[in-house]
Amino acid sequence: MISLEFLPHLPGCYLFLDSEGAILYVGKARDLKRRVSNYFQKQGHGPRTEALVLATKSLDFIVTNTEVEALLLENTLIKKHQPRYNIKLKDSSRYACIQITEEKFPRIRVSRRAAGPGTFFGPFTRAKERTYIFQIVRKTFGLRTCKKLPKRACLRYHLGHCAGPCIGKITEADYRERVQRAKSALKGDIDELIRSMQSEMKELAARQEFERALELRDEISALKRLCERQSVERQRKIDQDVLSYHVEGGNVYLMLFKVYKGTLEGKEEFVFAHDENFLEEFLVQYYSENEPPEELIIGERLDGALVEFLSHVSGKKVRVTVPRHGEKKGLLELAKKNIEICFFGDRMKLDALRDALRLPRRPEVIECFDISHLAGTSTVGSMVQFRGGRPDKSNFRRFKIRSVEGIDDYAAIAEVVRRRYTRLKDESQELPDLIIIDGGRGQLSSAQAQLRELRVRIPVISIAKEDEEIFVPGSSQPLPLKKDEKASLFIQEIRDEAHRFAVAYNRLLRKKAMN
Repeated sequence: MISLEFLPHLPGCYLFLDSEGAILYVGKARDLKRRVSNYFQKQGHGPRTEALVLATKSLDFIVTNTEVEALLLENTLIKKHQPRYNIKLKDSSRYACIQITEEKFPRIRVSRRAAGPGTFFGPFTRAKERTYIFQIVRKTFGLRTCKKLPKRACLRYHLGHCAGPCIGKITEADYRERVQRAKSALKGDIDELIRSMQSEMKELAARQEFERALELRDEISALKRLCERQSVERQRKIDQDVLSYHVEGGNVYLMLFKVYKGTLEGKEEFVFAHDENFLEEFLVQYYSENEPPEELIIGERLDGALVEFLSHVSGKKVRVTVPRHGEKKGLLELAKKNIEICFFGDRMKLDALRDALRLPRRPEVIECFDISHLAGTSTVGSMVQFRGGRPDKSNFRRFKIRSVEGIDDYAAIAEVVRRRYTRLKDESQELPDLIIIDGGRGQLSSAQAQLRELRVRIPVISIAKEDEEIFVPGSSQPLPLKKDEKASLFIQEIRDEAHRFAVAYNRLLRKKAMN
């Protein structure tokens, strides 16, 4: 079961992943938790959405500052990854820009590719807004839209929407002056233009032409929004990496945003042990295997030799920026926000589990056992380990059951628990903070008996599948935990991972036996 409890009530993009970690679907949300919860809690989805939900095994997300930024990031991620469930549902082309071409008499047009000769403005996330702005600028400055200059005046000229360069009604110099004013308006220098439109709107209202006055009001609003700065997608000609980190508990939690040509395309997360020179070691190791960007945005100054190293690896100068304000500072803060949510959101799960089970400390290391068989054949056991609230797949273990014939889950659980903790004791390895058994009171008793015999003192609980009831030693009744509470959801998440791992091993053995 996928835990949704710890998704934030913030705007951003969510990614549905399959069992291999491949991206199935990318979506945007004004409220990540509410939007994603609809997929797994709402009934009556269409066939395609039902298939998506069934195929989804894990989630990832990137928090943004606004819904507009989430829209832009969603579009970028879809273009980059081409997720299976997005391809037919969404147009993965880039948001459209307004282009003023490079010609003797430049024309104004809408373009989905911000490349080639000319000047580009945008991108625009709303087609209606883009159309308003395009029409305003085109009409106000009389710019042509035709691909080739015709030999006689077209209807747009007769309607007063074009200056008529095709029939010599305007000189090249005067036309270019209009083009420059149009570019200034599209860049945001629009105060004079807005004042003129507001005056016209008042005149229309005075003449009781309210419909046109309302249209003009919408056009003014659209033109004002042209100046809105968007920190996720910006017009830049260089690649940037944005690096932020947090040090706590002897570990470094690091987030790296990849920004290509002004577009945030994704993130990379790292956790490693802290030492005095951790940042230098990370940068040297990472950029020895990955091409350095043209600009590295970071929260502290770097040693000159390290900057020279990055430039040497890149083959061109790498600029290191420590922003104090503005867009780059905003990107650095956004990376920091994602660290807090992505890394330390797991604390909430662990704290909830500690409080629900009344444990003496936060269970940083949790191990969970499950048994799988087919009518008593090919019986196997699985053990999954969660460390810091996340699966630690390097410590997953599989067991062929040796001492049990037929169907006996109690004896099978006893065997895998005995084998696991006998080995840890003999090798003086770290013991977990909590053990979870997939099953009811019987499986719990079997596991507890083995731990007692080995003289291993570790808190142990079990979870029964049917009603997600959680049992603890010494009580015949389940804990008074609702199955949708934080602690219960986390236990279910761990149990489901153990079950998936056991079933996969059981199928593998049966497949080998058939060959």
